[in-house]
Amino acid sequence: MAQFFSVHPANPQARLLKQAAQLLRDGGLAAVPTDSSYAVIARLDDKAAADGLRRLRGLDERHHLTLICRDLAQLGHFARVDNRQYRLLKAATPGPFTFILEATREVPRRVSHPSRKTIGLRVPDHPVTLGLLEQFGEPLLSTTLIPAGETDALNDAQEIRQRYEHELAAVVDSGACPKEPTTVIDLTEDVQIIRVGRGDPAKLGLA
Repeated sequence: MAQFFSVHPANPQARLLKQAAQLLRDGGLAAVPTDSSYAVIARLDDKAAADGLRRLRGLDERHHLTLICRDLAQLGHFARVDNRQYRLLKAATPGPFTFILEATREVPRRVSHPSRKTIGLRVPDHPVTLGLLEQFGEPLLSTTLIPAGETDALNDAQEIRQRYEHELAAVVDSGACPKEPTTVIDLTEDVQIIRVGRGDPAKLGLA
């Protein structure tokens, strides 16, 4: 049964985020609000949790999962970033952008793209997500919470709890999210916009 945490959207209660972080450490999945939409998250180094995340979403191994990080310094441990890429990352973070980058050895091979060895990374601009990352102390594996076979992300924490009460260990509620996906940009070779979402590419000079 999923535990439900109702937190303040701007000043989330640290004690509640600490409890949610412990459930993640214990191998559970959690639904959390972000600056784009609700996401489902798991420990990076827990194979069973990562498998559960893919199963909940109905994703195969070729779908890019995303590491959410609390800042650029943390992101740099898990992706190879050159000066050109760093300038774009700095301009875009925190914010509703996801970047495809070459994964370092810190990223388990089972969660990177099987042939390209790449991973999605982002720093969300949401006090609740950042507060949870601070409590957890490490990046978290994530994917947008879109039910298998559907196209729209869920945006109501109570509905998420009802639909996934047996698959999730925690639902963190801070109200509705923008319900718009991140803008996805592949930086592995030439800069390529994969999907335009809430993040404005013009902010990065990529109109």
